[in-house]
Parts: sequence; C-alpha cells; structure tokens
Amino acid sequence: MTYSLPTNLGIVACPGGEAFANEVIMHLKHIYKHRFQLKNEALSKRYELDKDKLQQKINFLGDVHASEACIKGSVDKYRLPEFKIDTQFTYFMNGEFKTEIKECIRGKDIYIFQDVENHQEIALNGGKNKIRLSVNDHVMSLLVTIDAVRQAGAANISLVVPVYPYSRQHKKKGREGLTASLLGHIYENLGVSRIITLDIHSREIENSFNKANIENLHASYQIIRELSKIVDLTSKEDDFVVVSPDTGAVDRNKFYATGLKKPLALIYKERDYSIVTQNAHETNIKAVKLLGDVQGKTVFMADDMLGTGGTLLKAMEFLKQQGAKQVIAAISLPFFTGNAIEQFNEAYQKGYFYRIIGTNAVYHEELLKCEWYINTNVTGLFANVISRVHHNQSLSDLLDNRNIIDKLVKTE
Repeated sequence: MTYSLPTNLGIVACPGGEAFANEVIMHLKHIYKHRFQLKNEALSKRYELDKDKLQQKINFLGDVHASEACIKGSVDKYRLPEFKIDTQFTYFMNGEFKTEIKECIRGKDIYIFQDVENHQEIALNGGKNKIRLSVNDHVMSLLVTIDAVRQAGAANISLVVPVYPYSRQHKKKGREGLTASLLGHIYENLGVSRIITLDIHSREIENSFNKANIENLHASYQIIRELSKIVDLTSKEDDFVVVSPDTGAVDRNKFYATGLKKPLALIYKERDYSIVTQNAHETNIKAVKLLGDVQGKTVFMADDMLGTGGTLLKAMEFLKQQGAKQVIAAISLPFFTGNAIEQFNEAYQKGYFYRIIGTNAVYHEELLKCEWYINTNVTGLFANVISRVHHNQSLSDLLDNRNIIDKLVKTE
C-alpha cells in the first residue's frame, strides 16, 4: 500500500460535484496521514529504527519508484498527496460543455465526482458565468468529463455520484424507457469500472450492469448518530416507534426498527395514478391508513429521497392526527424541489413535524438555513470507501454497518 507520495489516486470534480469532492479530499488527506503514522510507528518498533530516519527511507523509496527524477517535497517529512486533478471546465452559451485535463493522469485511478441534483448557482468559465444547471446538464457534463479522462489515459475510471441520475426510471410498466439502465450502459461503454453512490432508489439498477461494479452506500449510521442527539434511544419506555411512510420503504424502516430495537408501524396510501404529482399539495394520494399505534409516541420515518415532499407532508399531518407526540423524518437524498422548502416551513409552523435529518449528498444552501433541518455529513464515509477500494481492502463493515449502529445505540 502507498502511504506516501507517489500515489496514483486522482480526483476530478465536475462543477456540480466540487463542493462534495473538496470535503471528501479533506477526509482522504486525514486518512492517508493517519495510516502513514500508524505504519511508521509499527515499522519503527519492529525493526528498531528511528522514526525520522524511517521517514527518510520511505521518501527515498518513493523517489526511486517515481516516474519522474524526484518527487516534490521534503526528504524527511511526510508528503501529503494532493489528490485533486487540475481540470478546466468550459460552458458554451449554446449549452455545450468541454472538459480539459491540465496535468498528466496516465496510469492513474481516477474518481470523477458529480452531484446531479445540485441546482445552486455554479461559477463556470473561470467565474465569468453563474448558472443553475439541470440534471440533464450535470449528466452531460459528467459524460464529457468521463471521455476526457479516458482520452487522457487513466488506468481506471470510477464515478462518485451521491445521487444516481434517473434512478426512479428503473422499471418498465408500459411503452417507456429504462433510463437508469441506459445511463449505466453508457458509463460502461465509456470505460467506467466502478460507481459509488448513496441509497440507490432500486436494487434492480445494480443488476443492469454487465461489467462495472456498483457500491451502494447507506447513511443509516450517520442518521442514527444525529437522531441520538435529539431522542433518548436507550429509553426502555414504550414512547418511540418507527413508521414506514409507504409500502416501498418498509425494508428501510424495518432496518432502523431492528437496529434500534423499536416497534415498526406502516402507513398505507391509496393512490389515484391517473393524477401526476405537481407539488407538495397536489398529490395523487386519496386515502391514508395506519397499521400500528403512534398515540403519544415519538415517530421516526426514513426514506431514500424527497422531491416535492407531498407524500411525506401528508404522512406527517396524518400521524399528528393519530396522536403522535413528535414526528422526525430522515431523508438520504434531500432534493426539496419546486416550492418544497416553503411547504415544509408552513408544516413546521403548524407543528406537523419536529425535525428532518438529511445528508449533504445533495448540495442545497437554502435548506441549511431552516431551523427544522439537520444536516449530516457522509463525505467521511465516501472517503473511507474510496481509500479501501483503491487499496483493494474489504468494504464489508462500511456497507453493512449494523455492528457500529448497535454500539452507538448501546453507548447512548
């Protein structure tokens, strides 16, 4: 394993994914430095060597194996990898994108970051233009970047997309396309070998790839960590219940109920599918029923994504009508599209819910200003996964985090 320079891990951040990538890079630098310190400590004890001399020997070996004559930096201090690849993005006024890699990446393992749901103003063309990009703009920018990285001679290309684009178009009900699968095939044809994402909407998408590996991460530990700060999860009293907001989220909420050792209830919604949801108020839900008891209890609900929020708002209002003392929701991918934030502000003022826990997988400045919103950071999780994948280490304890959740609940 490479503990000091040179490292062949590089990160290319598309304009939409730059904020997320920068945070991941901070974690990666900490991980690499910590690993090096542990390695230096272990080797110095084992071979009875002075740490400073050992540091110099490691740097010497790095210089020997480097493709260039010598690596920049001190000969007797730890050389922290930079990771981020110098890249120039150009946005043309007709909507086209161009990506230029400004340094040599030949033979490197490149991780391309993109947040397709980042609808904040993004500075492009060296800050000359500030534009709000659509999902389609971000996807096209990603494809152009993949091709640029491929043309530049990268050894392996991995995508880091906290939100997998078009993930809701994953099954065929009639004469419609399987766009989630289509994009997967495009990525593969461009040479992508791995995709790292968060709480993908359907496991069916994972089965659509021929060669590429997909690492589907979960934010359950980070969410429970925030939940434990506002609710006593160790209480033995019957005052907490996990509720699935619909049948599609049963497995997710069953996971939380099992991990927290709390009862599970279910909200069943009768829908009129001839109506297409337009906003948080105009939904296709016609009737709502509860299977379980929430009277006088704190309710916790979890779902993978929130768009207009109409489904969740109806569920929250319904639970309060059923006597719930307090309603808390957790959303892995908080899109809050349209006027969703305004609608949730109104619902909060009416007392329909107490808090919503979301992740920073979606960059959303306005959402962070809301009193009712709690932002949990998942960049450390992504950094750990990238580091382990790059060095061919196991991801088991990161993909299945029931053990660390159990420890967290017991220590609270």
